[in-house]
Amino acid sequence: MDPTKDILQGKWPELKGQVQQQWSSLTDEDIAELSGKAEELAGVLQQRYRYGRVEADMEIRNWLRHHGKANGAKA
Repeated sequence: MDPTKDILQGKWPELKGQVQQQWSSLTDEDIAELSGKAEELAGVLQQRYRYGRVEADMEIRNWLRHHGKANGAKA
């Protein structure tokens, strides 16, 4: 199991505003419909940014790693 999925879902209320800052093409409606699952976010990133699945997954993982380091946590 991918640990980034757990981080995203477990901290979704804290992270959703930062997710919208990172990917500014996401609408308020997009954010409201997401429950924090990495698969859902990847799907929306594919739609809004025309990413492939692998690229969307990498974007999420890289953002979580950077976000975790910026906050002193392991991601």
